[in-house]
Amino acid sequence: MKNLTTRQSEILTFISDVISNEGMPPTRKEIALKFGFKSANSAEEHLKALDKKGYIDLHGGTSRGISINKSFLGIPIVGSVAAGSPLLAVENVEERIEFNGNIFSDSVDYFLRVKGDSMNEVGIVEGDLIAINKRKDVKPGDIVVARINDDVTVKTLFHLDKRKVILRPENKNYKNIEINPSVENFDIEGKCLGVLRNYN
Repeated sequence: MKNLTTRQSEILTFISDVISNEGMPPTRKEIALKFGFKSANSAEEHLKALDKKGYIDLHGGTSRGISINKSFLGIPIVGSVAAGSPLLAVENVEERIEFNGNIFSDSVDYFLRVKGDSMNEVGIVEGDLIAINKRKDVKPGDIVVARINDDVTVKTLFHLDKRKVILRPENKNYKNIEINPSVENFDIEGKCLGVLRNYN
């Protein structure tokens, strides 16, 4: 992000992620705790700098009086996901990119960087960015981002009911993943809309 220090960029990303996940901005105290500041005053100084640079607007009289100037925020790219952490947690977001295109069938909530070769037979290879919409209403045949216990994976949804979920890799060298949702923690994090690939 232009004209921001590393810490300011981290704080801006954290504010955006909290708003996205919780529906409201963090307090100064929550920002101080997240970044190890000794007091909320240190967080306030960073917020004032972000406000001065036009990235956020500060509203007096409330501990959560922070709003983000959306024109400065891009779509997050999620890299390696820390075990058990929310997908869009600040430590998982590599960077944000400007993306205003409407080339996909739905809005893009985030891009996920692909690891491994389990989906290469449908043209998704390591290093690709897959565009994800956070929708939960998926159906068999959709390529989904799924959380199984602490792990996040990209697979084709083959079967889904209350007793059994089958996720299919698109590589004949890998076996299907079968999950019992009543025993294991399972959730759909989103649906794959398409792929971005950089040939450089």
